Amino acid sequence: MNKPLTFEPQTDNSRQIFDVFVELAKLPDTSETMLQDVYFSDFDSASSRIFRIYRNLPLHYHEDCDEHLYVVSGEAIFHLNGSESIAKPGMFVRFPRKQVHGFPKVLSHPFVILAIDVPRRRPDDIIFVNPDEGDAKSFMARNAGV
Repeated sequence: MNKPLTFEPQTDNSRQIFDVFVELAKLPDTSETMLQDVYFSDFDSASSRIFRIYRNLPLHYHEDCDEHLYVVSGEAIFHLNGSESIAKPGMFVRFPRKQVHGFPKVLSHPFVILAIDVPRRRPDDIIFVNPDEGDAKSFMARNAGV
């Protein structure tokens, strides 16, 4: 992994109420990266956001944050702890930093997650188990300059 980015909030944190479905509708129909996101809050101690996964998301982990994910729409195969299950609306999963996870197959679109990361997840904090399958720039639009 490259040197971590300096903490730069991805939102000004002024809003406190969000309609998840309105925000979801703002995400594009297609993306050149694996996902795109919209931050609701972005503090040093924690961040909240929605993200849409556009294609299969290979196995990876994060060095610096614990993730809490709630499936808002769509379905995908979710890999965690060496086993796979179907992630569908209403499911909540949580896992600590450095635990390998991924969505190796998106089954129906739009596949959207509400995420709470503690502490905040830097946009570049992603390590793919197989580095040939991705990096921070192919992972998220904001890292690719999109």
